[in-house]
Amino acid sequence: MNAPRGSEDDYAHCQALVRASDKDRFVATLFAPAEQRPHLFALYAFNLEIARVGEIAHEPLAGEIRLQWWHDCLSGGDVAGHPVASALLDSIARRSLAREPLLDLIDARRFDVYAEPMATIGEFESYVRRTSSTLFGTAARVIDATAAADETAHAAGLAYGISALVAAVGAHAARGRVYVPTDVLARHGAGPDDVLAGRSSSGVTAALNDLILGAQRQYETFFARAKNMPASVRAAFLPLATVPLILRRLRGRQDHEQQVVELSPLRRLQALTRAALFGFAKP
Repeated sequence: MNAPRGSEDDYAHCQALVRASDKDRFVATLFAPAEQRPHLFALYAFNLEIARVGEIAHEPLAGEIRLQWWHDCLSGGDVAGHPVASALLDSIARRSLAREPLLDLIDARRFDVYAEPMATIGEFESYVRRTSSTLFGTAARVIDATAAADETAHAAGLAYGISALVAAVGAHAARGRVYVPTDVLARHGAGPDDVLAGRSSSGVTAALNDLILGAQRQYETFFARAKNMPASVRAAFLPLATVPLILRRLRGRQDHEQQVVELSPLRRLQALTRAALFGFAKP
């Protein structure tokens, strides 16, 4: 079955969506080869659509239906004039991208539509790999189909995804969601209810510090691999430039579970630009 041909309007819609809702990746894409930028915007717009299902679905069934619609689209179903779906399928065809990792990304996001806490560190890392690592790896292949970036994307996704989830613990708790693994909390005498209640306990802080340490180690692995990365492919990983800054803020804050860590737009732009021009900051 031939993929629908994404129109200029479809790609323009994707670009506008990424510019409005994922400024880091919008800026990063400007450093990618010009001919591949529309396809990166399509990929990132798709990621935004999938990531927000859990936020906008008021009931799990509604979220499941929306995710299944996307799953069917990527499996050869009708895109029903959806600009992001049309552009993504066109990009998959033009860049010879594998659909299976994107289908797995959709399946991983089913966790977001339920209020059950993350049970184990293994489930937590699997979720981050299937979402964050998949996005980095696919973006690298959009730029260079021959890029051997699997291990780099693996570490990049874990570093970026874990730091982002820890930084947003308070925001997730306000929505009744707990991504901090229950077994990690239990190891320090805490539980999901402590996170949901916003309790400032030493156990929750210790559990979050374990995750922060894990993100730091993954960034160190990514940094070692990124030194030999082609400059063109680097654009796919530029959002990693914010990770050392976020981890520094996370290590220095108090009452982890109540505060959302954010960087100013200017600080993020400076970090991305520096990484694009001179390489990533040391761990």
